[in-house]
Amino acid sequence: MQQAVQTTKISRTLDLAYMALGAVVIAVCSWISIPAAVPFTMQTFAVFFVLLFLGGRRGTGSILVYVLLGAVGMPVFAQFASGVGVLLGSTGGYIAGFILTGLLYWLVTGIFGGKLWIKIAALFLGLAVLYAFGTAWFLFVYARTTGAVGIAAALGWCVVPFIIPDMIKLGLAVMLSRRLGRAVRGF
Repeated sequence: MQQAVQTTKISRTLDLAYMALGAVVIAVCSWISIPAAVPFTMQTFAVFFVLLFLGGRRGTGSILVYVLLGAVGMPVFAQFASGVGVLLGSTGGYIAGFILTGLLYWLVTGIFGGKLWIKIAALFLGLAVLYAFGTAWFLFVYARTTGAVGIAAALGWCVVPFIIPDMIKLGLAVMLSRRLGRAVRGF
């Protein structure tokens, strides 16, 4: 009995350590910015990678820790931003959408299993939900602060330029998580 309790404590400690490490990966990747008319960060890559590598529960926990750290003032968001104001700003819906992506990934892989094609399909579905939630939030905040904007314009600003880069990031996350997973299991 005592050994089972000790094993549970070790497992919980490992879960927390993995989630903290996942949150750090997301934060570091959010600071990597590729300059463009709309800057591209590696946040979505990190979200994909953390979910694939750590699994739905730990990966979603990592995303939640990342968002909470940013909300309380740690400069973990893109361009070293932080605070609730970022989450309530026009792009905050995309950050909150990372949590939805994680929850959806966790749900889909929990129901349908962990085959690679299921994981990839879950990430595609999660990305679609991320785009939808983030764009809806953008439209709401933008209308309140600047004025009404059409959905076509919002999609043109906030989604269309990111589709191909996000597909590339998803592919990179799949390749890296598989290779790193094999290397880690090899020890």
